[in-house]
Amino acid sequence: QVQLVESGGGLVQAGGSLRLSCVASGNIFSIKAMGWYRQGPGTQRELVTVITSDGSTNYADSVKGRFTISRDNTKNTVYLQMNSLKPEDTAVYYCWADLITTNYWRHDHWGQGTQVTVSS
Repeated sequence: QVQLVESGGGLVQAGGSLRLSCVASGNIFSIKAMGWYRQGPGTQRELVTVITSDGSTNYADSVKGRFTISRDNTKNTVYLQMNSLKPEDTAVYYCWADLITTNYWRHDHWGQGTQVTVSS
């Protein structure tokens, strides 16, 4: 069994910063990629950013230059540094991982989500 546990969400004023963390644990053989998605009120879940095992990154246009993803492969942990936050960044942020379990089954895993609220 695999678990993704997020932390670091909260309430912040516009222009402020937050740092999210996500730790993957359990029967993990290897992690191909990790990232963050978000779902705002009345919207569909959308990709925020992804980082692969070799460090390649991809960002949604709406967060480029403001958000930075990083990864500690030794700890199976991914971070999301969010700067210059805007009210439209308000959403539940979900950690995601594309990983292979110890029985060599590859599939997506999701965290439970952490709320980020940006006040104007």
